[in-house]
Amino acid sequence: MHSPLDDRIPFIKQFVIPYIVWYFYIAFGLVYVGIHSKQDYYKLLVFLAGGMAICYIIYMIFPNAQDLRPEITQKDTFSIIIKYLYEIDTPTNVCPSIHVLNSVAVDAALRNCSNFSSKKGAKEISFIIMISICISTLFIKQHSIIDFINGFILAIVFYIPIYAVPNIKKAIAQYN
Repeated sequence: MHSPLDDRIPFIKQFVIPYIVWYFYIAFGLVYVGIHSKQDYYKLLVFLAGGMAICYIIYMIFPNAQDLRPEITQKDTFSIIIKYLYEIDTPTNVCPSIHVLNSVAVDAALRNCSNFSSKKGAKEISFIIMISICISTLFIKQHSIIDFINGFILAIVFYIPIYAVPNIKKAIAQYN
């Protein structure tokens, strides 16, 4: 996977931090929503499992990869972490991006969980974390912009029936 735009996106090694935060963000979202709302937890599970199932079906039918990674020669902490990440997380089956898909799923679940969304600044913090994770995939050259966009499109496909349509119906019912 490659786009000319990928060549214009800089490699910023510090973005490995939000990339790694993804693991904790997903765990936090599952635990928090699971504790506070059984219904929202099931929606999140459908979003995550359904989205990842579609990703893996796409990967089986259309195996894909990217070759964007720079050679890491520095010895600083960020470089060492990225080198390790590159070793354990191969640049194969990258489109659509599961990092993007799952980050959007957790943000949507947290925003729609009344216990979380009622906390001052919680939705904004979740959104910033989600965006940071998504763009980190580009800045550490783990994903192409094509992977990013397709991950986001797949997230929208799940977001609409799981959250948008029910929220619209709820708003219409409250209005009437």
